[in-house]
Amino acid sequence: MQSYNTRGTCSRQILFDVTEANKVKNVKFIGGCLGNLQAVSRLVDGKDIDEVISTLKGIRCKGNTSCGDQLALALMEYKEKKNNPPEPKKY
Repeated sequence: MQSYNTRGTCSRQILFDVTEANKVKNVKFIGGCLGNLQAVSRLVDGKDIDEVISTLKGIRCKGNTSCGDQLALALMEYKEKKNNPPEPKKY
């Protein structure tokens, strides 16, 4: 399970999985508007990671971001880390 600490939203954290086939699964928001965020979680479940990013990125709520936008950013960060793993430490 992946974890992302949100910024600028009522929710404070997002937990999620991404399958080997790049499908988003098991999204759970910690904090925030329970009903709306359960709906977002169900709507993105099983969707391709790039589809979720393109659908939710840039949505604004109070301020310059939203819980959906934060999920898109979390997925983008996940992809970046997956595609560019850190170098192993050399001792």
